[in-house]
Amino acid sequence: MDKKKAKLLFKHNSYDILEDGEYVICAVSGKKIMLNNLNYWNVELQEAYFSAEEADKRYRDLIK
Repeated sequence: MDKKKAKLLFKHNSYDILEDGEYVICAVSGKKIMLNNLNYWNVELQEAYFSAEEADKRYRDLIK
């Protein structure tokens, strides 16, 4: 059975699930992030990141 992509609303210390699913996509790498492994996101951009590396890359790209 294929896993379904979730739609989330990111908040500062949590997120709301707008559409049920098992994963989201990293905004930088395109990797699937299972919701139970989701630790990094940007509230203002409403983006999820696979790891601290991707979050740092996005931050560095934005400040250029």
